Amino acid sequence: MNARVLPLRRPNGLRVLDLCCGAGGLSMGYYLAGYDVTGVDLHPMPNYPFTFHQADALTFPLDGYDLIHASWPCEHFARVTAWRGSRDNHPDLLTPGRKRLQASGLPWVIENVPETAWAGLLRPDYLLCGTQFGLNVRRHRAFETSWGGGGDLVAPCWHRKSLLAFEHKAERAYADAMGCTWMTSKEARKAVPPAYTEWIGQQYLTHERSAAA
Repeated sequence: MNARVLPLRRPNGLRVLDLCCGAGGLSMGYYLAGYDVTGVDLHPMPNYPFTFHQADALTFPLDGYDLIHASWPCEHFARVTAWRGSRDNHPDLLTPGRKRLQASGLPWVIENVPETAWAGLLRPDYLLCGTQFGLNVRRHRAFETSWGGGGDLVAPCWHRKSLLAFEHKAERAYADAMGCTWMTSKEARKAVPPAYTEWIGQQYLTHERSAAA
């Protein structure tokens, strides 16, 4: 997939703001679910395929959006940080970020590593794995939503031996298996498969239709 030649989608008329968007893995999922997407990240993201603002996600205005997504940096909580360095070198942005979204009055989604759910910092309304979407990777991620989950369920994980392992020597293959083909291998190290938010975006639409009925 080329970042400048986007796949076809069926627009739903809603706008989503993706805070801490990175190179746009989860943004692409919302796009495929029909949303108009805007991304915000503290760092330049030259390969981000949608409207982009380089800004602080904790202060960027939220007005004008129908759904807010946030992937606050996970290094403070991830087990791999403890193995390779010190979690104290990475600030906890999840706690203030979550409070900001809760106070906004807008529908929201927060994505992070499963460790945040195990520690009670994130309610795992949805815990997703690549194998649930037919991908050849695991890539577990927890999602908390303002509507509290529910809706359709995905199939259980299938952790077969043939799954690609996340390792730098094969990271291009891993990135492509996630569906993040427009990113560089380095950008894809922190990416999450678009399939997750394509599904999450559909869950939000289902919730809204149910609430309006």
